[in-house]
Amino acid sequence: MLSLVAPGRNLTCEGVTRRELLRVGTLGIGGLTLADLFRAQALAGNGNSILRDKAVVVLNLQGGPTHIETFDPKMSAPSEYRAMFGETKTSIPGVTFGSHFPQLASLADRMAIVRCYRHGIGSHATAAKHVMAGGNPTGAQLGSVYARLAGTNSPVTGLPTNAVISPGAIGEKYKKFGANVSRVTEIGTLPSAYRAFDPSSGGEIVNNMKLRLPDNRLGDRKSLLTQLDGYRRDFDRNDEISGTNSYQQQAFDVIAGGMDSAFRIDDEPQELIDRYDTGQFKIPRHIQKKKANVPGQSPVALGRQMLLARRLIESDCRFVTVTSSGWDMHGNAFGINDGMPLLGPAVDKAASAFLEDLEDRGLSDKVLLVITGEFGRTPRINKKAGRDHWGRLCTLAFAGGGLPMGQVIGETDRHAGESIGQQVTSQQVLGTIFSHLFNIPEIRLRTDIPAEIARAITDSSPIPQLV
Repeated sequence: MLSLVAPGRNLTCEGVTRRELLRVGTLGIGGLTLADLFRAQALAGNGNSILRDKAVVVLNLQGGPTHIETFDPKMSAPSEYRAMFGETKTSIPGVTFGSHFPQLASLADRMAIVRCYRHGIGSHATAAKHVMAGGNPTGAQLGSVYARLAGTNSPVTGLPTNAVISPGAIGEKYKKFGANVSRVTEIGTLPSAYRAFDPSSGGEIVNNMKLRLPDNRLGDRKSLLTQLDGYRRDFDRNDEISGTNSYQQQAFDVIAGGMDSAFRIDDEPQELIDRYDTGQFKIPRHIQKKKANVPGQSPVALGRQMLLARRLIESDCRFVTVTSSGWDMHGNAFGINDGMPLLGPAVDKAASAFLEDLEDRGLSDKVLLVITGEFGRTPRINKKAGRDHWGRLCTLAFAGGGLPMGQVIGETDRHAGESIGQQVTSQQVLGTIFSHLFNIPEIRLRTDIPAEIARAITDSSPIPQLV
């Protein structure tokens, strides 16, 4: 949380004091500026940290993705139960995905598919918040719990450590597309400062990062980038500020360099942008006419959302949630029959591009991708060519993070309606994610962590096959 210029002051560095120039918010540590933090870290050395050099990206399929048409097609079941569009073979012998996921299927050896995740909740808002919180007693989204322990901002780049990327974060023209951001940014009993950073809208974190933009919002990145470029040029020309100590210089470089670069998606090679791009998955006009809210479910921004997630991770944001809406497929416009042919291929393209991009950059072991939603869908296809709410099974897949991949965890009955044997709980999902992000033994030794949070982390075990 930063502020380069106080209201009413000159926009150039000549009219701003060093203190105003380098003032950064709490960073989760009361009153400590970014320059102070760099200095303290240099003096203290590395020490034992509760944090691991890891990150998480959650691809949240909002509305309740069908577990059958995604990762458990169950083609041995009768036609009214099995995947409507069939299956596709994966790189794991004997394992298939729904037919709309051929690119992810080719990367299945880098994934762990969980077919037995159950929480039993069939209400959208309640289930969505529960899944994103991993059932932890604070009720806060896992990224907010992470920020409570890691600090709200990175000491390396100054960016928030926890962010949510909805379509509106990609640009003004995408703000009309749907996203239930409140369902993935719940803070429960935590202070509001730990809510996920949402660059598509206002809010406390955005307001605390003002750089005197015309509309006081980071969502207008064109103004943000222009302003930061001006600050950098003024800083380079000013002898007084250029002579400040190395920690202040480092802090300014973080603010003026790290923040703006993270949002410059168009700096990427065009070939890579095209690899991610889901702009071709537009909803046909005849489907749009069936329901008023259908146009907002288009996944045209999803590829760029995933690309921005990768760029934020590289800028030391450690927990990123990407939203994809439209998965409430009851039927009569965006049932399984007309929704899956659009949303499925968009997820397939964006998620596979993300995994291949991580591999190319040597980040596969650092970044854990989690694909999930609030619940699954009924095993039997209804009369409207859709499926209804089903809390007994929930879509869940992991990829990367240095965890054991190339496996399917759990199995379902002949209709893909219930799990057989092993059941994965939300607490185990929490345990898997936090074992990836935190040094759990070190947390057990710390006495300065709120007891409720410490218990939620240390009492939760990861999914056994992912240890």
